[in-house]
Amino acid sequence: MNSIYQNCIDACQKCFVDCQNCLVQMTGKESMNDCPNCCLQCVDVCLTTIKLMISDSPSISKQAALCAEICEWCAEQCQQHDHEHCKKCAESCLECAKECRKLAA
Repeated sequence: MNSIYQNCIDACQKCFVDCQNCLVQMTGKESMNDCPNCCLQCVDVCLTTIKLMISDSPSISKQAALCAEICEWCAEQCQQHDHEHCKKCAESCLECAKECRKLAA
């Protein structure tokens, strides 16, 4: 595995965990926006991004750009809620997007 990916892998892993937690915590709760749908998509894109980084895929810059886009959307949605798990999710999403943007550049 290429060590240049380590910060992004760490950020994607944290985002994956926090989005999964947000998704679980939102079960049965009302949402005025795309949360928890965005969390579901974020979980999937983060896992795929991690897998491509581990395999040093030639498509990683495209995947990282997509991951950043979805994470930014998820952060925007979760920031609108007052739940602590949503705020934590949004923070992790923004950090993941920042790290992914570095690889997408």
